[in-house]
Amino acid sequence: MSDTPTFLPYGRQTVTEDDIAAVNRVLRSDFLTRGPEVAAFEEALADKVGAAFAVAVSSGTAALHLAAVTLDLAPGDAIIVPSITFVATANAARYVGADVVFADVDPNTGLMGPAELEAALTRVDPSIVRALFPVHLNGQPCDMAALRDIAAAHNLAIVEDACHALGGQIRDGAAGEQAIGGGSFSAMTMFSFHPVKLLAMGEGGALTTDDPAIAARLRSLRNHGLVTEPDSFERHDAAFDAGGQPHPWYYELHEPGFNYRASDIHCALGRSQLERFDQTVARRGALADLYDTSLADLAPLLQPARRVNWGESGWHLYPVLIDFTAAKPNRDELMRALRARDIGTQVHYIPVHQQPYYAKLYGDLALPGAEHYYARCLSLPLFPAMADDDVARVSDALHELLSD
Repeated sequence: MSDTPTFLPYGRQTVTEDDIAAVNRVLRSDFLTRGPEVAAFEEALADKVGAAFAVAVSSGTAALHLAAVTLDLAPGDAIIVPSITFVATANAARYVGADVVFADVDPNTGLMGPAELEAALTRVDPSIVRALFPVHLNGQPCDMAALRDIAAAHNLAIVEDACHALGGQIRDGAAGEQAIGGGSFSAMTMFSFHPVKLLAMGEGGALTTDDPAIAARLRSLRNHGLVTEPDSFERHDAAFDAGGQPHPWYYELHEPGFNYRASDIHCALGRSQLERFDQTVARRGALADLYDTSLADLAPLLQPARRVNWGESGWHLYPVLIDFTAAKPNRDELMRALRARDIGTQVHYIPVHQQPYYAKLYGDLALPGAEHYYARCLSLPLFPAMADDDVARVSDALHELLSD
């Protein structure tokens, strides 16, 4: 059996001795924040996904907020967001006063596709829709080529929510396969590095982009909105000495920003984890394959979320879809029975349009794909330290409980 704890959570970070040594080096250095590890992590992340720039921030939520600010979204604007996502995706619109237009999803993948996007556009004045925030759910990518074409026709900026999807791939016709975050589909792609994600920084996030102006604004906004590049100074009389050299202490504020910086401690941990990231994704994929095989005979009562054919998953989660109208235990009973066997599960996610805040704001909304996905989904344990026998343990429990 594995050396993991007896209890199997649905997700768990893996921290190695190399990770601990990387953090210790920062703790013994001169810089705990705003030091060299931040830039080194950003360079490594950009290289990993094939983007020109990466900007590290304090969380995935901070990344979403900064993306909305950088696009100059404001009251009177609207953003299209799929209803199956974490609430932070939609909340980013509300942080800047913009409205949310919720899109439905495919009931078997949880992903917003071109049909769902087109339907969402019919429910709102298209002149106010300025952006699209597609969500790569569970690790699987959206059909970004199709979404990009529709967005271009409506002049929509795209920000990819890839909190689940670092390590995933998207196929783009003749252009071939590229890493999620590579920049050809959107203005920005954002990631989360919460402990249950594929790369764990404790707390942290990042945005990748190919646009140097966007990257520069993101860096300023994460640091209170301060500008420190002499070429960008506006008050030349105050910024430069008589010889034309910038004063070494000088900075300017061109717009209010936020303290959304990632520390060197977090970035050292992230950079260490990037060094073995390919192995992490491969192990998650191997565990998913084991689940596929061991659970196959429970179909059609239990089936994994449908795989897409336009990309490869980064395997953040392993979701199954269970017909609880036919199963003897309902979802509450099944989750409690699994927990009694030291097996943790979770539901990702409650449709955001059903949350009280949004229901009060926009009224009742019927999104049958999202509601059907939510009614059946359950995330099973998936993290690299699991042994093959751990998958068998989960499978055996499901066979026992669903066969009663």
